[in-house]
Amino acid sequence: MSVCLWMAGIRRRVLVHSPRCFLSGVAPFSKQLLLPWGARQLPGWSRLFLDTACQGNFVHVIAKNCQRGQKHQKKPSRLGPPESSWQERLADVVTPLWRLSYEEQLKPVINGYRNKSTFSVNRGPDGNPKTVGYYLGTWRDGNVVCVQSSHLKNIPEKHNQVAQYYEVFLRQSPLEPCLLFHEGGHWRELTVRTNHQGHTMAIVTFHPQELSQEELCVQKEAIKEFFLRGPGAVCDLTSLYFQESTMTRCSHQQSPYQLLFGEPYIFEGLLGLKIRISPDAFFQVNTAGAEMLYQTVGELSGVNANTILLDICCGTGAIGLSLAQHASQVLGIELVEQAVEDARWTAAFNGITNCEFHAGRAEKILPWLLKSKEGVQPVVAVVNPPRAGLHHRVVQAIRNCRAIRTLVFVSCKLHGETTRNITELCCPPDSAKKLLGEPFVLRQAVPVDLFPHTAHCELALLCTR
Repeated sequence: MSVCLWMAGIRRRVLVHSPRCFLSGVAPFSKQLLLPWGARQLPGWSRLFLDTACQGNFVHVIAKNCQRGQKHQKKPSRLGPPESSWQERLADVVTPLWRLSYEEQLKPVINGYRNKSTFSVNRGPDGNPKTVGYYLGTWRDGNVVCVQSSHLKNIPEKHNQVAQYYEVFLRQSPLEPCLLFHEGGHWRELTVRTNHQGHTMAIVTFHPQELSQEELCVQKEAIKEFFLRGPGAVCDLTSLYFQESTMTRCSHQQSPYQLLFGEPYIFEGLLGLKIRISPDAFFQVNTAGAEMLYQTVGELSGVNANTILLDICCGTGAIGLSLAQHASQVLGIELVEQAVEDARWTAAFNGITNCEFHAGRAEKILPWLLKSKEGVQPVVAVVNPPRAGLHHRVVQAIRNCRAIRTLVFVSCKLHGETTRNITELCCPPDSAKKLLGEPFVLRQAVPVDLFPHTAHCELALLCTR
């Protein structure tokens, strides 16, 4: 069963590519595709009409029925058309809207806006396995190629510079890159974080394989010298981290980030606050866009001095901290412990005293946290989950807490697990799923373009009951 939404209109907070559309059936807001949808009333469901849609500029809403038996066209190859250059093929995958001009630019920047980039290491078009860039192709088809990214519009020059010198280092290193874990090799991906002041944090991931601690120290010293006093010194890194990882992704708790030199944190200004960011903490990749997104969340939530703001999956606490002055209290929940430490530091540094941050899984913390606040004050919940969506127990806790009358759901991927989340938040009571509380009704949807030149955007959904 899926939720069907009737969209009266959606405010364009940022004017970007045309055409744009929004679809029903909890389908994604799209910046470039005309996707099929169907509109029908489901038995037992409240009509989920956007009766509070904003006045102003509206996106074009397109209804395109999908005929029974209609065959979908085969997706084009991720390698792109053979007549295109490798650079054009990569741009078509990473920033598919790069060929189009914006009707009105996202200010202050639409190019080089990313404050975090992660570069892969693999075979380039020339066959060199020590190429740093982004993937084209698929592992399933066995045609993966790593293409350098200096031409991509969304990546800052500084990020590309660090990636270029990391490639120089790899090509002079006696150790091989780790392309596939079972094939051996050591050097893996590079992550670069920057702020508006130009400070740069680099994080190198390394597979230790069977190396001894002494041999690992040799490699750490080698890359440290390269970026501190060698050719890579031109990158002027503020800090360099090294992480030994035997898995695709490792948290700081699983495998600690080792600071080889420099400052342990990077700091960013956001809506008048100084935000501290650890190596693995979540922070929106577009700072200027994040400011607009958080202002939008504040407007939608209607948080005031009589409400408690519950910030679920809060990362470094940016949403809650930016709205703390309007709320009675802010309660944040985040899985990454370092991010919670960042949020607490940021609150203390900025003199914010009405915030509380809890580290752990939201599905475990939220039920008892809500129980302790039941009946005290109205609760406004803001959720900004990872792409995997919210755990079912989190949805249950939100749904069954009578104090939560307003919910703002922020997502960059409004399908898959997020579809399930919205469905369960808005469906009729279901005792089998322990969804006993009054259902939410979707009132308003506001897309905010945090990712110029790409097919993605953030969508803030206002639900009330």
